[in-house]
Amino acid sequence: MEDVTDAAFRALISKYSNAAHASYVSFTEFTSADGLVLAPEKGQLSLRKKLIFTDAERPIVAQLFSAYPERMERAAALVAEMGFDGLDINMGCPDRAIEKGLCGAAMIKNPALAKEMIRAAKRGAPNLPISVKTRIGYATNEIPTWVPTLLEEGIANLTIHARTRNEMSEVPARWEHVAEAVAIRNSMGVATRITGNGDVKDINDARAKIEATGCDGAMLGRAIYGNPWLFAEHIPTPHERVQALIEHLGLFDELLSEIVSFSTMKKHFKAYISGWDDAKDLRVRLMETSSCAEAQKILSDILSSI
Repeated sequence: MEDVTDAAFRALISKYSNAAHASYVSFTEFTSADGLVLAPEKGQLSLRKKLIFTDAERPIVAQLFSAYPERMERAAALVAEMGFDGLDINMGCPDRAIEKGLCGAAMIKNPALAKEMIRAAKRGAPNLPISVKTRIGYATNEIPTWVPTLLEEGIANLTIHARTRNEMSEVPARWEHVAEAVAIRNSMGVATRITGNGDVKDINDARAKIEATGCDGAMLGRAIYGNPWLFAEHIPTPHERVQALIEHLGLFDELLSEIVSFSTMKKHFKAYISGWDDAKDLRVRLMETSSCAEAQKILSDILSSI
């Protein structure tokens, strides 16, 4: 998720949800392959900073988007050079600006190009597993035609957000379509793993959905907001939430403040600061801050009283 699962937040997740508690794979926020290979040197350096990671986050997969096979091939080579454990191609983002460039969910309308993008990624990173994240269709369920198109390319994993592009996130995810994709995979006899996505509340919910559909895993997105303990299945106290947000602010300041606006951090405040008396008042104060240091000072001052 862009501006959410960035390097700072992933570092915090790896600290509080380590592999001793759960087996999970980290994905970067989606990044433009075009920018990685075509931007001026300063722009390229900024984009590469968005892809920094530590060994504690492994296995970690870089998620890219593009509509140009030659650019995807070059970006895939860069991802391999940076030491990632896999490369995921986003073919499901519904953002109109992304679609205008024929990327994201627009790929569903262009299966021939989608196949070319997968092949290009494989050429650029022949030793990395290549995966795809997409939706069940654009305006209607297109699983019967769309899924085989992707599986024919021998991808390592296919993550399916169980809504159409037009549905955005405005209707409940329909996991029966994940089961439909699993059945197609099984009938084709290919080794691709199927991962379901959409409305997964927590780890127990993920396990239940995996069991019900026969898929190989579940991707959690919005459930991770303000909850780096998610994969450790720990319910944090208000004190722990405040302490984690202080840490998050520090990591953001250290890793990303030169390339990302502080306002980006504000989208995390409600997720961390909620569920207890006076939480709303604290959020209001935090939203009025203009720097990580200012927000950290407010949080540190009230930490002992929570």
